[in-house]
Amino acid sequence: MEDLLFEVSEGIALLTLNRPERRNAFTPPMLDAWAEALLRCRDDDAIRVLVLTGAGGAFCAGGDVGRMKENADAGVETPLEQKTFIWQGIGRIPRLLMEIDKPFIAAVNGVAAGAGLDMALMADLIFAARSARMGETYIRVGLIPGDGGAWLLPRIVGMSKALELLWTGDMIDADEALRIGLVNRVFDDARLMDETMAFAARLARGPTQAIRMTKRLCRQGVQTGLIEHMDLATSHQPILKATADHREAVAAFREKRAPRFRG
Repeated sequence: MEDLLFEVSEGIALLTLNRPERRNAFTPPMLDAWAEALLRCRDDDAIRVLVLTGAGGAFCAGGDVGRMKENADAGVETPLEQKTFIWQGIGRIPRLLMEIDKPFIAAVNGVAAGAGLDMALMADLIFAARSARMGETYIRVGLIPGDGGAWLLPRIVGMSKALELLWTGDMIDADEALRIGLVNRVFDDARLMDETMAFAARLARGPTQAIRMTKRLCRQGVQTGLIEHMDLATSHQPILKATADHREAVAAFREKRAPRFRG
């Protein structure tokens, strides 16, 4: 059985973590397949939207705690070996995602814990099943967030709430996650994927370059000042005005019809 399923349809790439018997905890083969899939998502212009979910009743439990215990008991990894393993393993995924300017939606269908939640936080939007539960659980095993969580979470929910979640390792339900702004929408379990894919299809039908440039502007804007941001925006706008999608949008507005964007 493949540890990661990858399919593309109508401009949407669906990635499914596929170790349901282990709550989709990471394995090296899964990470290899994941990185390969993300490279295709980055480079293939026919792919306009990414969706990530988990098989079975969990989104992702993060790292395999059983493997951590075996290595700790055996003392087989030096600190440098451990850093290299993380950097070359799971560390590839956040780095690749930062290179992708296409919309990325995480459909959290169950438990998302530790590095599993970190991977959801990398998404532009998080849609959650009503039964989903989420937590930055590193503290429970005496560790820090190693896969971007300490960088991402304060930017999403604010510093004080992020520290509360990181220091306690508490799991929260979908409704609380929605209340604090950790997720965008909550759906009944049976509707999660239908609603997520419908939203993804809406984005896939949109003006591709404008959507991608908007994501770039927002990402860069949180790390630059207003003047630098406006300088970048005024550089992007003339490029977008020269696209076929912009001309189609203007024509559709004048003709009072729905636009037909082609990317």
